[in-house]
Amino acid sequence: MNIPALPRIDEHTTLVQADVGDVWRALCETLEESFGRPRAARYARLVGVADRTASGPRPLAEGSAFPGFRVAEAVRGRDLVLIGRHHFSTYALIFRLEGRDGGRTLLRAESRARFPGPFGALYRFLVISSGAHALLTGRLLAEVRRRSGGGPDRSGG
Repeated sequence: MNIPALPRIDEHTTLVQADVGDVWRALCETLEESFGRPRAARYARLVGVADRTASGPRPLAEGSAFPGFRVAEAVRGRDLVLIGRHHFSTYALIFRLEGRDGGRTLLRAESRARFPGPFGALYRFLVISSGAHALLTGRLLAEVRRRSGGGPDRSGG
């Protein structure tokens, strides 16, 4: 998959009051738990995702998979690139971690996706234009912050 060729959807950031190692651990745990829930697995089957079950190395590393995503790149404490596809979209979710002064970490989540055909356009409307994607991404980042002991919300974008 040519990730840079996928159109950019959005980017969300949060400043976490925890070091990069704690944020990385919390990110991997949160992703596995969030997308491993029965509701997520049902949704994955419904839209026909390519990766429907957890597989590959743990903790998350290149080649790991969980419902909806496969890890394309994992640089511990720095970059986690997830890719996926289903009937209505080909997509990537890219997490970048940047250490900051005072043991803090800036966590970025960038979404990219292509929605081919009329059903893809409808899916984009239902998931992206409705605000559901932004809401769920914000919740995901908030959970990572909470799990890492990261303190109050300092989100943007």
